[in-house]
Amino acid sequence: MLPTGRSRPQPRPAPRSWSFSDMDLSDPKRNSRYLSKIIMVALLTAMCVVMLTQPPCHRKAPSVFSIHELGVTHVLVTGGAGYIGSHAALRLLKDSFRVTIVDNLSRGNIGAVKVLQNLFPDPGRLQFIHADLGDPIAVNRIFAENAFDAVMHFAAVAYVGESTLEPLRYYHNITANTLVVLEAMATHNVKTLIYSSTCATYGEPEKMPITEETPQFPINPYGKAKKMAEDIILDFSKSRKSDMSVMILRYFNVIGSDPEGRLGEAPPPELREHGRISGACFDAALGIIPGLKVKGTDYETADGTCVRDYIDVTDLVDAHVKALNKAERGKVGIYNVGTGRGRSVKEFVEACKKATGVDIKVDYFPRRPGDYAEVYSNPARINRELNWTAQHTELQESLRVAWTWQKKHRSGYADSGRYIF
Repeated sequence: MLPTGRSRPQPRPAPRSWSFSDMDLSDPKRNSRYLSKIIMVALLTAMCVVMLTQPPCHRKAPSVFSIHELGVTHVLVTGGAGYIGSHAALRLLKDSFRVTIVDNLSRGNIGAVKVLQNLFPDPGRLQFIHADLGDPIAVNRIFAENAFDAVMHFAAVAYVGESTLEPLRYYHNITANTLVVLEAMATHNVKTLIYSSTCATYGEPEKMPITEETPQFPINPYGKAKKMAEDIILDFSKSRKSDMSVMILRYFNVIGSDPEGRLGEAPPPELREHGRISGACFDAALGIIPGLKVKGTDYETADGTCVRDYIDVTDLVDAHVKALNKAERGKVGIYNVGTGRGRSVKEFVEACKKATGVDIKVDYFPRRPGDYAEVYSNPARINRELNWTAQHTELQESLRVAWTWQKKHRSGYADSGRYIF
């Protein structure tokens, strides 16, 4: 119960004033404590005065990469030090986008980044961050410190043969890392994703050409990991919390390089065996390897070798930029990116011989695990909806352009500076 009686008010003590005369100077310890406090207060006051009176030019300004700027689109390019990612970054920079490259350099090349930095040295155009997408804390920090408007997600291990040898690595690197990127996008309200997928998600369809409605039954871990990543993206895009703009580009076999000779393909030497056929052709032409190994001559195709749809990297990055420009909030676009024409491996080798001027020695071996006989696209949807059509469709010319870069860069980007994988 509350008390019913009132106590008599007590007189307040008179306020006490302090002065140095009140100190007991005969007590050295107490005197020392008082002086220490006074000195501390004086120092803190002085620091505050200095900070408040400091000229604005001496204060650290926030990075332009951390600010949303009207009229400027800031794109995060994951895997931007790699073959396709670096070409995409180049095109974005040429089109006046602001670009941040994130790459762990396990497959990418710091030399490619240096080329881009030399081409676009102005502040606020390009930054490179060395980080692994498998580290959620690092990825979240990158998103927290930068004002991204969109993400182009290229970063991935991408060799069919290697995926059959190291399937867990592929599921972790492709599927799990895509989930990390999506979670960071959701946390930091980044609403546009351009996802680099692959025709390998289709497996070996019964009918050609492949359309976007062709059932997806991948037959190797690389294709399966990419399809899982696609499914995660699509599921999230349907959720109420998403409201994302999503573009998924399933592209076919990439060849070529920058027509002006600034960038090219330079895979780590230990992965040459699993690499693209164009790289093997060039290595044979340069004498780095004794000849070209063609794996599989008993497929049900016209000449017994695999048939593929070869898309020039310049056309491929053009498709990515058009997808970015056409992306709409709350909508999903899925597109095949190819020429619509299949070429056999034997045709490819003949074109490579003509492009390099070298009579490359060819040896034939059994099929490579996880490969499929024939794959080529029907690009009608991307032609119609994004107004995109492959322009660089002459196989020999694309190989000639790539060969020009390879001849000048026998050791990859080593000529551009320290070569880091």
